[in-house]
Amino acid sequence: MHVLSYWLIAVNIIAIVITIWDKLAAINGAWRIPEKTLFLLCILGGCPGMYLTMQIIRHKTLHKRFMIGIPLIFLAQLALCFAVSHFILPH
Repeated sequence: MHVLSYWLIAVNIIAIVITIWDKLAAINGAWRIPEKTLFLLCILGGCPGMYLTMQIIRHKTLHKRFMIGIPLIFLAQLALCFAVSHFILPH
């Protein structure tokens, strides 16, 4: 398996755990995960795991910033991967 695959698996698992942690903290009035941290995990590759988890556990689904921002980050990442693979890397 490619190193990038391991990275994406790991960062998505972390994003899922952090999202669940933040939901439980919100319920219990405990210390919350900063929004910057959640978006950083997305930028690092955790968009799919975080977005799906947010939908499943209904966490931050009323926050347009997340429900629009996360898919936009993911689409930008896909576009970047496409551009790199088709225009920069040798065929």
